[in-house]
Amino acid sequence: MNEKLTQLAEHRARLIAQAAHQRTDLAQIIEPWRGPLAWADLGLDMLRVIKRRPVWVVGGVAVLGVMGLRLNRLGKWLQRGWITWQVVRKLRGR
Repeated sequence: MNEKLTQLAEHRARLIAQAAHQRTDLAQIIEPWRGPLAWADLGLDMLRVIKRRPVWVVGGVAVLGVMGLRLNRLGKWLQRGWITWQVVRKLRGR
C-alpha cells in the first residue's frame, strides 16, 4: 500500500510539473494576441451594451449627428484660421 502511495505522489508531481510547463508555453504563445483579443473583448462588451440599451444608442447617434454638424462648421473655421496663420507666417518671414 505504501508503494502505491509513493507512485501516486510521484505521478502527481510529474503532472504538476507538466502543467506548469504547459502554462509557460501557453503564456508565450498567447502574448502577441493580448492586444487584439483585448480589442475584441471591448467590442463584444460594446455590443452587449447596445443590445441591452438600444434607446441610448439611438440618442447617442442623434447627439453625435448634431455635434458632427457643428464640428463641420467649426472645422471650416479652423481650416480658414490655419491657412491665414500660414500666410501671415510666410509674409513675416520675408
